[in-house]
Amino acid sequence: MAFSNLQPTIHGMRAPGTIPNCPPGLEYLTQINQLLVCQRFDLLEVLGCFETSKKYEVMNSQGQRIYFAEDRSNCFLRYLCGPSRSFTITIYDNIGRDVITVHKALRCSCCWRNCYLQKLKVEAPPGEKIGYVYQYFHPLWPMFKIKNANKEDIMKIRGPCVVSSCLTDLNFNLLSLDEEIVIGKISNTWAGFIRELSTNADKFGIQFPLDLDVKIKALMLGASFLIDYMYFELWS
Repeated sequence: MAFSNLQPTIHGMRAPGTIPNCPPGLEYLTQINQLLVCQRFDLLEVLGCFETSKKYEVMNSQGQRIYFAEDRSNCFLRYLCGPSRSFTITIYDNIGRDVITVHKALRCSCCWRNCYLQKLKVEAPPGEKIGYVYQYFHPLWPMFKIKNANKEDIMKIRGPCVVSSCLTDLNFNLLSLDEEIVIGKISNTWAGFIRELSTNADKFGIQFPLDLDVKIKALMLGASFLIDYMYFELWS
């Protein structure tokens, strides 16, 4: 099913039972192979008053809500620093538990020096590191490495060769370390005519194998917010 065809509903996905060796709150991810992340409508942004804290709903392919997410980054930094800003995104399940936290430090958007490349840390539950997402320089493509809690490389993410506003779809592929196997992807989606006229709210989709480790699924969710801020927002 195409991401753009998914419609959000008010229904939450039923919580599965406890699963051994699975961080609490990530049990939902054992049952799905794709996610749709939709920014929630905010009247203040539509009226042009100011950009509020960004809030998102994370849904499955049936439009059932799995998580809420909130970016509480400083409003001044959002305006001044754009995609280079620091942020902390807290992800809650349907009963209000903090299940995932995504931290990104303030980094320059220049990618010609390693000290300026973007990176983020993902915790699940909050306070328990499960891995990292590191941008690294490549002359042709936007590139990222997914690392485990010990900062060992486990997968890569590669974006399109030409990131341009004339491209309707931007796909960032999840790859094996040798870059030979496409495992999943993170994609922007067309949010419709009303969005283009009235608000900068966006949505994006994530696809991965059903049997992929839930921690890697959570890392892909964290990576999707970074990619959204760096690329999807700029070219939407």
